Amino acid sequence: HNDLPWNIRKFLKNQLVNFRFAEDLREMSPWSRSSWSHTDLLRLREGMVAAQVRASSLNNIFETYHVIFSMLQFWSAYVPCSTQHLDAVQLALEQIDVIRRLVAKYPTYMTLVTTTEGIERAHESGLLASLIGVEGGHAIGTSLGVLRMLYQLGARYLTLTHTCNTPWADCSIADEPGHLPHIGGLSPFGTLVVREMNRLGMMVDLSHVSVPTMLDALRMSRAPVIFSHSSAHALCNSSRNVPDHVLRLLAENGGLMMVAFYPHFISCSESATLQDVVAHINHIRDVAGVDHVGIGAGYDGINITPLGLEDVSRYPYLLAELLGSGRWTEADLQKLVGKNLIRVFRKVEEV
Repeated sequence: HNDLPWNIRKFLKNQLVNFRFAEDLREMSPWSRSSWSHTDLLRLREGMVAAQVRASSLNNIFETYHVIFSMLQFWSAYVPCSTQHLDAVQLALEQIDVIRRLVAKYPTYMTLVTTTEGIERAHESGLLASLIGVEGGHAIGTSLGVLRMLYQLGARYLTLTHTCNTPWADCSIADEPGHLPHIGGLSPFGTLVVREMNRLGMMVDLSHVSVPTMLDALRMSRAPVIFSHSSAHALCNSSRNVPDHVLRLLAENGGLMMVAFYPHFISCSESATLQDVVAHINHIRDVAGVDHVGIGAGYDGINITPLGLEDVSRYPYLLAELLGSGRWTEADLQKLVGKNLIRVFRKVEEV
């Protein structure tokens, strides 16, 4: 999960003519001045995201390991809550548009994919498999027709809420002290949204939603669901995180929990470390199983990062830490960085 498209909107008003994504943005204004900027193609390649990379070639980080890791990227078509009931649908379309144009501008690095078959073809070609996720259920304007059109434009997951309730689903803020639920989970229309996403082959993303909404979606969905960027509530009691009883239900559902890197979700503080992120990954593995954990990160959508995971180039260090623990095999890590998501997505397509 990467929020670069929103930064392109903030900094460049979605104009790509002068956006030099293939160069080091740390040396270019305004990116160099922003604590929200963590992504460019150079660092994606360093981080083993933008191409298949043999681990043993990466400056001996992995010592004697010889596994090839292939990762994929969901670019977030994020829609702020301030647009709800106003121009949310328009902004969603504009953000999908800028993602499609960005990928098309760099065809030797990236390719837009909408299927599991497309992901596998991209990996074989050494291209970054670029997918679109719409972040914020208010982006559909309470319309199944809009939902269907977002799917036709390439969106392959919808986050049911952001930091605001929709007319049909409660967000995580409803779980915080002093707040009352708006609906108490999903409304009947919210159930229709989940079922229509199942019919389309669109992943249901439960990051940002309340626990009752999680439970309703898990009960109603005929397909596996995902958490695109959340962490373990047992280790940090943020309302944005997922409690163990939901993780157990997620395993029964066949779904996937992808760990966010934001320190407020990792250590419940302003600072965290790579080892703290490892603790969340291991906890989710312990509770839900190795087939149900992935990496969500959230780069370019956070303004502080864990020590050791400062930007998208740092993924190899996370994987090396897991390999070095003796607990994770190469096959396990392949699941973590992509195979689990492909499995879930394929099941969603089948349903």
